Amino acid sequence: MALPPSSDNQPPKGPGKQFFVPSPSAPSAKGQQPAPPRSATQTPRKQTVPAAPASRSTQVSKKSSAARSSPGTKNPPTPKKSRTGLRWIILLPILVVVALFGLLFKSYSTYNKIQRVDLAGVLDPVSGDSTNYLLVGSDSREAFDPEGSSGVTGRRSDTLIVLRTTPTGSSMMSIPRDLWVTIASTSKQGRINGAYNDGPANLVRTVQQNLNIPINHYMEVGFGSFAGLVDAIGGVTIEFANPAFDDKSGLVVDTAGPVTLDGTQALAYARSRNYTEVIDGREVTEPTADLGRQQRQQQFLRTALKEVGATRNPLTLLRVADSMSSELIIDSDLGFSEALRFVRKLGSSDPATVVLPTEGVRKGKAAVLVLLEPEAQVVLQEFR
Repeated sequence: MALPPSSDNQPPKGPGKQFFVPSPSAPSAKGQQPAPPRSATQTPRKQTVPAAPASRSTQVSKKSSAARSSPGTKNPPTPKKSRTGLRWIILLPILVVVALFGLLFKSYSTYNKIQRVDLAGVLDPVSGDSTNYLLVGSDSREAFDPEGSSGVTGRRSDTLIVLRTTPTGSSMMSIPRDLWVTIASTSKQGRINGAYNDGPANLVRTVQQNLNIPINHYMEVGFGSFAGLVDAIGGVTIEFANPAFDDKSGLVVDTAGPVTLDGTQALAYARSRNYTEVIDGREVTEPTADLGRQQRQQQFLRTALKEVGATRNPLTLLRVADSMSSELIIDSDLGFSEALRFVRKLGSSDPATVVLPTEGVRKGKAAVLVLLEPEAQVVLQEFR
């Protein structure tokens, strides 16, 4: 068989493809070897120039970039957690506003359930930054031991407190129910709580005329609602020096020290006029009767107000409002916004308690109290 002629510069011929084999001894015009032509199956080689070594941060950056852009590598999807968090950031203010509107609506709805009494022309107009509220605890004597009522039926003003609020704080002064005064509607003398028999207007006028202090607003609450208030806030803790009881009011405290009273026992504590302590095995009944009762009521109110003021749970506050709205009466001039300011003021402060100086005397067969002068005028001046 005859072999084809051989040539170093002649590429072998084939069907449809040609190959060029460069000769090492045949330089190009510029003294360089010609590069082979590109083909459909070949990727041209690039001449690389050695670069300076990259820093660690640059290498990390390049690796991250390569990981994001390299062929066949999908970019990671945006985490769902981030999108959910963003939605919450956007929705949270809206939810807060909706919740606040809901609470305000509920508060306003509760406020509208409160009974009103028209005392126009009776109450003093508010002047300056101080306001006097006459707080009346009325007692229907329902579900209460008849022995504790002394035979009195129907509603009566069992507790009288003047609460004064100022920009710097608040203070409360109890008015003894047995204080001997001139009743405004009859010009006759009698116990001050008897003025309530002719209605709230007569009671307000009697307080104004006998104590010479302004009354700007009127609030009356039935004693029955106090039990619901105490239960709504989880009880009221009272410090007892000794075990104590009152068979007439139903109070039973078996131990000394801090005791958390539920609604029923807290009401029995506030009503007690025959408060008896067990001291070294002996039963000692408090001799001051009405004065001691005033002090216990003030302590109860201060503690309850502090508990309500410390509550940040709006549902608890709404339960408190609901528990009292059914037995609460306010003057018709006490608007919703002012009522809210009143509640916030009491919740943010601890009212100072003031005792109105009195002395016991007898009027006929009745044991009553009269103002102790001039000490009483010093105390009353703080409320004028």
